[in-house]
Amino acid sequence: MVLTNGIAALSEKAIGGILLAVANFDAFDQDNDPHGEHDFGQVAVGDHRIIWKIDYYDLGFSGHSQDKSDPAVTKRVLTVMLAEEY
Repeated sequence: MVLTNGIAALSEKAIGGILLAVANFDAFDQDNDPHGEHDFGQVAVGDHRIIWKIDYYDLGFSGHSQDKSDPAVTKRVLTVMLAEEY
């Protein structure tokens, strides 16, 4: 998991609330998840708009995975950021 500088600068309480909101996100629909991959989302937590995304890398983190569905060749990275950091 990667927290951007904007997230890391918030209070521990705010970060905890943000991570809980990301973990509980399940509002996927055709508009925000047209391919059914569940690898991107947006949530509002207090006064903050949060964007999170999952990227799929090869085992050496040197490029994208050839098969993101295969954990034998894929490492996933969750990035959580403030919307204005996108």
